[in-house]
Amino acid sequence: MRYLLGLLAAMLLAAPPALGWEHWGGDPGGTRFSPLAQITPANVGNLLRAWEFRTGDLDTRAPALMARTKFEATPLFVEDSIIFCSPFNEVIALDPGTGAQKWRYDPRVSNNQRPGNRYVCRGVAWWVDDQAPERAACRARIFMGSNDARVIALDARTGIPCADFGANGELKLEIGGQLEWPGEFQITSAPVVSRGVVIVGSSIADNRRVDAPLGTVRGFDARTGHPRWSWDPLIHGGIIAGHANVWAPMSSDEDRGLVFLPTSSPSPDFWGGKRPGNNEHADSVVALRSETGELVWSFQTVHHDVWDYDLPAQPTLARIDTGAGMRDVVIQPTKQGFVFVLDRDSGKPIWPVEERSVPQAGAEGEQLSPTQPFPTHVPVLMPQQFSTADVFKPFPTFGRSACEEQIESSRNDGLYTPPSTQGTLIFPMTGGGVNWGGAAFDPVNQILYANTSYAVNLVKLIPRADAEGFKPPAGHEFGPQQGAPFAMTRAVAMSPLGILCNKPPWGAMVAVDLKAGKILWRSPVGTAEDRAPLGIAFNWGTPLVNGVAITAGGLVFTGAMDAYLRAFDARSGEELWQGRLPVPGVANPMTYLWKGEQYVAIAAGGHSEAGTSIGDSVVAFRLARQGEAPSLWSRTIDRPGGRFLSKAIALALAMLLMAIALWRWRRRV
Repeated sequence: MRYLLGLLAAMLLAAPPALGWEHWGGDPGGTRFSPLAQITPANVGNLLRAWEFRTGDLDTRAPALMARTKFEATPLFVEDSIIFCSPFNEVIALDPGTGAQKWRYDPRVSNNQRPGNRYVCRGVAWWVDDQAPERAACRARIFMGSNDARVIALDARTGIPCADFGANGELKLEIGGQLEWPGEFQITSAPVVSRGVVIVGSSIADNRRVDAPLGTVRGFDARTGHPRWSWDPLIHGGIIAGHANVWAPMSSDEDRGLVFLPTSSPSPDFWGGKRPGNNEHADSVVALRSETGELVWSFQTVHHDVWDYDLPAQPTLARIDTGAGMRDVVIQPTKQGFVFVLDRDSGKPIWPVEERSVPQAGAEGEQLSPTQPFPTHVPVLMPQQFSTADVFKPFPTFGRSACEEQIESSRNDGLYTPPSTQGTLIFPMTGGGVNWGGAAFDPVNQILYANTSYAVNLVKLIPRADAEGFKPPAGHEFGPQQGAPFAMTRAVAMSPLGILCNKPPWGAMVAVDLKAGKILWRSPVGTAEDRAPLGIAFNWGTPLVNGVAITAGGLVFTGAMDAYLRAFDARSGEELWQGRLPVPGVANPMTYLWKGEQYVAIAAGGHSEAGTSIGDSVVAFRLARQGEAPSLWSRTIDRPGGRFLSKAIALALAMLLMAIALWRWRRRV
């Protein structure tokens, strides 16, 4: 009863959310909250697999090509269909109850695109033209940005291109400057449509060069495709830099006519000597007029970024109780584990943000900011310091010395230690904290939920004289940073046994009471079952770049780097249920109501960068009907016991296997 009363109160404060999933983040503000309450902690154990749909990519495309994909799409539930995009930008509509294909559109993206950030499409946007006749073609449209920099408009009911948009339903972005190769520039996140304008950002390959493509955000007429405006995040003023692009999902406020952008870092990521100053509007939450692209306000979360601490998460628009009344806000989580809460009209922090001194003495030619902004009210979602005391030691001395040597040999002065030729430890890592999956907000209980990743990066600057012909060590990314005096290498700190150097959990979901400024609970997400020998399910968590979905039924759903969709109790953080997937669901889940039944769906395609198995499925679950029983694809979590091996047996087996692996490794070296 308390929950229902709270839900009614929330509906009085804001427009009621839809019973479907009409936007990438559930609603235009990306709260990822659904009012559906059919599935609850009491009955979640009765979920079973309703259907599975395969795109066919795994069967029709070469393994080498699939190894460069990430299936990160969040399906929409609109026009009585489940609609999503594949990593190759095929748009597919399914029957919500059976998963049967209704229509499909293939834009024929080249297999030779070689996209710098892999083949990926996180989602599409839906828009209804209320000026068009009721049953007119393309009255309801699906918009998508593509890996080859096109914006495509389709009829939402048929998948036929909208002939009046651009050239037969598509337009090709004109990219200023010369690209090194076609895939250096792509569009990976869903567009936003606001007040008749479709708005797109871009994803640009990192660390290639100083004079890189600009991170321009573009707005087009949603009916015709005619350009309406463009906005360059960087204030150039003589500096040499590109990027500060918006590769992550955006959000919008239709009533205010504002679109909110999470901008990235200027190029290159790890040396900024040719871009002095704070590089305004980079690494910032930015509010623009949807119809004109006019800048309304900008709030910078990192000054003069040389850590790749850009904003990867969709800004979450919410109405919160601050303790001094209700406020419309923008909630912005970061890779560092910070949560900035800003006034939606002015961009000013709701609670104080302090400028604190940070480590100095950067590389030659560097001009670091002496301070960085630190939120004071909302607690940090994860640790921000790392030392040899934090090295993972699961088994006596195995892999321990190698990890400690990596840590001790690197410069490590805490958060914002600048990159160096010595090698610098970066923690949280550049893909850590909250990533593109973003945060979710429960408007009833005023709680923020977010997945977080824990790992350590080792970044090293390579002097230009040594960079030509440089071959990075195995497992190290190399960035030439042409035009800078340094190239760079980046690696995740791991032991010779392939285990992360830092202690688990390596991924955890966090629940935060914003009003109280208090973390309510933190729960590991994911196990070692799909990676460890013998399928030992150590509850260590996995890295979590994806996000969550929350429901009025009191559940939080999420995928992980293992092959399960999970449900957690929203109040306690207890893991209640797991639904087996064909491969990991490294995507954001969604939920919808179809013919009186609530479904939960997720794209399950694995993650090539993380080395998981690769697939091409979308899987949906619903409650068992009368006479049905959950299968092995669905199970409740019974701790201790259940499917987990006893801790003693698991540890003994793991120690034996690790001892064998260590012996073999020592023989090789």
